[in-house]
Amino acid sequence: MKMFSWVTKDTNIDFLKFRKLGYAISIVMCIVAIWSIAFNGFNYGIDFSGGILVEVKSDEAINMEEMRQKLAAINLDDLNLQSIGEENNEMMIRAQTKEVDEKAQMAAVNKIKEVLGDGYEYRRVELVGPQVGDELKKAGVIASAIAVLAICLYVWFRFEWQFAIGALVGLTHDLLITVGLLSLFRFDISLTTVAAILTLAGYSINDTVVNYDRIRENLRKFKKMPQYDLLNKSTNDIFSRTILTGITTLLAAVSLFAFGGDTLRSFSFTIVWGVIVGTYSSIYVSTTLMNLFNLRASQNAEKNVNPFGNVD
Repeated sequence: MKMFSWVTKDTNIDFLKFRKLGYAISIVMCIVAIWSIAFNGFNYGIDFSGGILVEVKSDEAINMEEMRQKLAAINLDDLNLQSIGEENNEMMIRAQTKEVDEKAQMAAVNKIKEVLGDGYEYRRVELVGPQVGDELKKAGVIASAIAVLAICLYVWFRFEWQFAIGALVGLTHDLLITVGLLSLFRFDISLTTVAAILTLAGYSINDTVVNYDRIRENLRKFKKMPQYDLLNKSTNDIFSRTILTGITTLLAAVSLFAFGGDTLRSFSFTIVWGVIVGTYSSIYVSTTLMNLFNLRASQNAEKNVNPFGNVD
């Protein structure tokens, strides 16, 4: 691990020097995310949209245009064919169905098999009714909202209000941009994607909490150090931990993205991007925002109000 030996050394980087550039980058990314969500919407997977999904593999390369012409005769709603894999011999067939009966949906799958004929390996078949898809969509939104609210409540009670605001802004920043990228690049939004988004929320807030703990510790230790220098020192103190944690997590996430196949593509992309944006926002959103407040004045005011001092 000699290539990462520089990370374990004490660093002295002026992170706050580039805070305005960081603000500009974050604002641009948020605007792009909002635009994509508003105009592109989301590409809901079979979990949420309902319908049938069939993944097949052939020994030979698949002619997609020929397949579209063959399957068009079945008259399925919103038929979508996608070539997957690197050898052009794998194909994903997705179609919406108005049928809620599993037997009727299976009949549509059997029609697809009849049209394709022999010589195909059916690697994946999924059936979800429209009503079930809507219920899963609502359940996913409710579960995500509850999880994010729980994180917000924890941060609000765990830290002073300035830190809570910074953490919540950073968390909102990460979730908004991630969801916007999923919309922009037309990744499938499924239950596994929702799980990845919640994992991203946990990773992001964990990075921020670690940084904030060091800032509060240094506020007590270096009472005369200028706040600008103290924020830089706190970030440098935990910089090696931040980078090494991010790198080890990325190694697993990138491997999953590269070799996990199309089924896990949106999940692994969300994890990879979540590690990157979570690390970025913990420094250039959540921490740099603290420079807008007088942390020492607030800390002293709290001590004067609380006769038992600031107990953590």
